[in-house]
Amino acid sequence: MQREQLADFLRRRREAIRPAEVGIAVGPRRRIAGLRREEVAMLAGMSVDYVVRLEQGRSSQPSTQLLGALARALRLSDDERDHLFHLAGHQPPPADGVARLARVGLVRMLDLLGDTAAMVVSDLGEVLAQNATAKLLTGDHTGFTGDRRYLAYRWFAEPDSRPVHPPVEQERHSRQLVADLRVVAGRRCDDPTVTGLIARLQAASSEFRRLWAEHEVGTRRADRKTFVHPRVGPIVLDCETLVTPDLGQELVVLTPADTESRERLDLLRVLGVEEFPVS
Repeated sequence: MQREQLADFLRRRREAIRPAEVGIAVGPRRRIAGLRREEVAMLAGMSVDYVVRLEQGRSSQPSTQLLGALARALRLSDDERDHLFHLAGHQPPPADGVARLARVGLVRMLDLLGDTAAMVVSDLGEVLAQNATAKLLTGDHTGFTGDRRYLAYRWFAEPDSRPVHPPVEQERHSRQLVADLRVVAGRRCDDPTVTGLIARLQAASSEFRRLWAEHEVGTRRADRKTFVHPRVGPIVLDCETLVTPDLGQELVVLTPADTESRERLDLLRVLGVEEFPVS
């Protein structure tokens, strides 16, 4: 671990980021052009004290999960992210595989979407980044580990995850998840990450085995889903999916399908602000 170089790199990247790039409004009395340490801590989901110790070269070795959070908070490019990992004494995450981070361009698009719910998802259904509205809508899905990272695994192996969609939509949702996974399995046929996930899903769920045997194939680009939120009730959303050229990551944008859903989503944002006041 190269503590001094790591500290210098983090300070310089923090100072180079403009608050507007990460969705932070600035007042006329702001004295610095870049981000404050407390703002980096907020964006990365860590303590201000730890950010201070990192920038002063006094920290313990950060974990890969923490480095990923810092890379997203500081909007690092792929090369900058890899450099961050090397300075911290870790191997960078591979271009493909379970440790991927959201592409910096997609994370910036999350910021630009403002109050529109959006998330970056891998081709295997790992939520790599979410904006604030998406987290209010579905909860924070970026912290799962193991097979629980994958939406399909939680859906088929953990029935408690299903009430987020009404019963009338659950069969269709199951079929879509399997059809999506079929597309990825065809494209990444020799990837042990994919084949291993499929094998574990088959072992965990008879429903998955039944649908997998039907060999339906299809990637969703546009869809309409109902999300049942425990505080405001059902919200009907139109889902648009933008895919990166290598097909490895997707930007999923969720917009209200009708006036009632728009009002409920607005209420949810208000409730969220009231519950977690911004100081």
